[in-house]
Amino acid sequence: MRPRRPWRTRRSPASVLVTVAAAVLLAVPPAGPAGAEPSDQPGGTSGVLDSEALDRLQRRAAEVQADLQQRETEVAAARRQLADAQADVDAARATVESAEGALAQDQEVVARYAAAVYRDGGALTALTVLLNGGDPADVVAALGYLEAVDDHTAAVVGAAEEQRRAALAQQATADAALAGARQQADELAAEVADLEAAADAVTAELDATLADVDRQLSDLQRQQVDVNTQTAANWRAYVDQLGGAGVVPPPAAEMLDPVQGLRAGLTPIAAAAGGAQRGAAQFPRAPTSLLVLPAETIAAVTAAMDALGRPYAPGTAGPDSWDCGSLVSTAYGAAGIDLPDDQAALFAVSTPVDPADVLPGDLVFLGTPESGLGHVGIALDSRTMLAADGRAGAVVVRRLPVEQVVHVGRPSLGPRPEEPAPGPTAGAPRVECGNAVHPPGFDGARSWGGYPNGLIPPSALCPIGVGGHSLRCDAAAAYRAMGEAYAAAFGQPVCITDSYRTYAGQVRLYGEKPALAAVPGTSNHGWGLAVDLCGGIDGFGTPQYAWMVANAGRFGWLHPTWADPGNGREEPWHWEYAGS
Repeated sequence: MRPRRPWRTRRSPASVLVTVAAAVLLAVPPAGPAGAEPSDQPGGTSGVLDSEALDRLQRRAAEVQADLQQRETEVAAARRQLADAQADVDAARATVESAEGALAQDQEVVARYAAAVYRDGGALTALTVLLNGGDPADVVAALGYLEAVDDHTAAVVGAAEEQRRAALAQQATADAALAGARQQADELAAEVADLEAAADAVTAELDATLADVDRQLSDLQRQQVDVNTQTAANWRAYVDQLGGAGVVPPPAAEMLDPVQGLRAGLTPIAAAAGGAQRGAAQFPRAPTSLLVLPAETIAAVTAAMDALGRPYAPGTAGPDSWDCGSLVSTAYGAAGIDLPDDQAALFAVSTPVDPADVLPGDLVFLGTPESGLGHVGIALDSRTMLAADGRAGAVVVRRLPVEQVVHVGRPSLGPRPEEPAPGPTAGAPRVECGNAVHPPGFDGARSWGGYPNGLIPPSALCPIGVGGHSLRCDAAAAYRAMGEAYAAAFGQPVCITDSYRTYAGQVRLYGEKPALAAVPGTSNHGWGLAVDLCGGIDGFGTPQYAWMVANAGRFGWLHPTWADPGNGREEPWHWEYAGS
């Protein structure tokens, strides 16, 4: 319901004079905290992280990797063919050796027979049988035996020789097949070598381009720190102005009625649609009136200012990292106003005000027709907002995109009857805190900040305090906390071999271990959300591994199911951050 115009109420002549004065003041915007000009946000409209060169190189890297995968499949098939050909050659050689052995045995038998005849006084012929024979029947029998022996001997030796020749022909065929398989394998190996060289070249270009992006990001982050610092200083100066003017911010309950409820010395603020705004007032002074907000609003914005620069992380609620809903809920909760801790529930209960009337401390909800509600932050003025921003990866002061404002709510007015938040349409992904949330199984399911997998600028990561290892900032903080608990239990730090892995590193590892490593561009190491551990954790059943199973979850770390025993890829050393 629109508030009544104060000059239409019945009052005494003295109060009419006050009302007229207030009406004049309504036309003059009160002075609030001076805003700092926000810089373009990393991953936002600046285009730094959507660099055309980076996109082009990543596409080239993906194409090279796809060719490598196809060639790896062909190489594996060629290696199997080569192994089969080698087995055929080995079998053929064994057959030749067997045939030659059989022939040698048969020849040895014939040789012994000839030697025996020689020892018996000469060659055994039909004439010697006839001359040495007695009974004619014995002679005939002997001659028949002789013919049978000669026929058998000739058959045995001939068959052995034929088998040997067949085996030699089989070996020649197998040798030719082996030579062909070797040539094919060599040709494929040469192609793979060329592709690996291309992969090395494109990843080297990626590294160089990423270094340029990192320099730009570092510049933006320095600018963002300056904006954050200046904004916080301006807010403190505004609060000091109130104190210097002797204004004590009233509680929210006293500012619900801008006509009858304001304490002495304060006057209403005009609403864009006419009448006066609820939940705010002004302190008349020259040359510009001073904006007066409820005490709870001032306390909440002050608390939110203290979170500037902290990392953004989905599902976290401070103090080391925040998401957009938890930051709003915690800041207002500390001021005594209970609010939900996610953007949809905040939208559902926030009492609306006209976007043209937005004041510091109001909740600004952003979205698009396709994605529905996608973000919530705390307005600082009509141009800027403070938010835990998924694209920036931190709590920042950012531009307020007026064209994306779907709702403005004022917490000091209390809750409204719940209204559902607009959701995504036409299959668009849900957007949380300004960052798209893809369904499980999507290649970019773990993406954050708008960075490609393995192409996260170093300045967007945080060290874990061991060697040169780094992770996404919330994962790094959780790892350090887990490391302290582990060291207390075992008297030594967690042993770590791998953390964030660049795209180039993923390509190199895939080339070395294609059966074990993830396809480049899909590894959770490339999101800064996975570690490989050692020192006992790398073995199932050890006390160190058992400790991790029992305790890592308290810090948001888990052992993925696919890496458990019996699931095909057993990797006790691999652990992933799932958030708190």
